[in-house]
Amino acid sequence: MSAPAAGEAIGLDFGTTNSVVAQARADGSADLLTFAGDKATGAVFRSALCFWEDDDVRGGVAHEAGPWAIAEYLDYPQGSRFIQSFKSVAASPLFDQASIFGKRLRFEELGELFLERLAKHAGPGFDPRGRRIVVGRPVTYAGARADAALARERYDKMFAAFGAEIHYVYEPLGAAFSYASRLSEPTTLLVADFGGGTSDFSLVRVGAPHERPRCAPLGSSGIGIAGDRFDSRIVENLVLPLLGKGGSYRSFDKVLEIPGGYFADFSDWSRLALMRNRRTLEELEKLRRSALDPEAIGRMIAVVEHELGYALYDAVGSLKRQLSEQDVARFQFAGGGLDLDRAVTRSEFEGWIAPDLARIEAAVDEALLRAGMTADRVDRVFLTGGSSLLPAIRALFARRFGAERLGSGGELTSIAHGLALIGQAEDIADWTV
Repeated sequence: MSAPAAGEAIGLDFGTTNSVVAQARADGSADLLTFAGDKATGAVFRSALCFWEDDDVRGGVAHEAGPWAIAEYLDYPQGSRFIQSFKSVAASPLFDQASIFGKRLRFEELGELFLERLAKHAGPGFDPRGRRIVVGRPVTYAGARADAALARERYDKMFAAFGAEIHYVYEPLGAAFSYASRLSEPTTLLVADFGGGTSDFSLVRVGAPHERPRCAPLGSSGIGIAGDRFDSRIVENLVLPLLGKGGSYRSFDKVLEIPGGYFADFSDWSRLALMRNRRTLEELEKLRRSALDPEAIGRMIAVVEHELGYALYDAVGSLKRQLSEQDVARFQFAGGGLDLDRAVTRSEFEGWIAPDLARIEAAVDEALLRAGMTADRVDRVFLTGGSSLLPAIRALFARRFGAERLGSGGELTSIAHGLALIGQAEDIADWTV
């Protein structure tokens, strides 16, 4: 295969929550790819998969991705398996395979199925074969024992089916390239990208519009804390106490606290969907029989058995979005023996995530240190990603850099747009990881 021309580049932001694709144009600009069909949500494609049994399909298991996966799941939740945020286990050596109706699928196999459906819903105008594809990756992967080399190996296998020239670039650098197109003078830029699984920070020197190369990376850092962690804080404080967290069980003549491991999986979206298996349900049933509050464990079992993870995720997301715009919001969730309707204040939520915000601020300091930079030398700060809309996040950066330096926009699409622009560079090696 001959080397693809730079102008044929595709930028692909494979995100924990959403994925976005942009395609370069001959004039040096880039356009977002808009998905087609009755379930399409514009340029944003949810990073989700749904599986269900179908005798008419080879192998007996059918699948869908994106908003179509959500629709299939909502049509028949108890007869399907819904998986989202699976990117968050890309670097995890603890994740081996997901069991789907008796089939065991590795991360790269889940990824291939996801990309196959993404390409299909993009329509006939999207053909990745023989193209240069620039894929975003976090500066730091999510997970306590994250292995970047393992994630790279899995990504390589996942994208191999495209038959394309694949390059990997830090996600905030993609956002920096996108934001640079708005600037008309030399600027020292800090990009803060808040995704679903990670928060990443990059400092970039942006030259005048006529300079080539226009952008030069100065230093980056990241941390495995972002939107999904904020969601889990809501679950920990509002839901898990009703599912047995903090409770006790009887072991022979001793009363012991229920191990926290049961609840760690429950508040992690990437693992919650995988709890519906015989082994886990048998363990939970054994725990229910010995628990001092068996009804609480029964509610936990019901949530898992009835595939209520998506409904719970939706309720948590709704609360978080409301608290981005108002001081008080209601958390409402019903199912599996639970019926929650409670007012939550923004200050209450910000108290739950305060330890996470402190670690995010420390990661910003690390990026500045690696770039040999101090906060007063940063001209502009570009906040992107869904969680950048949280008032607590904006307040953190306003306090550190000044509200007048903050910029935003294209929270869900800027990375893909910038990755496509990077893909047009003649010497793309300057940007790749």
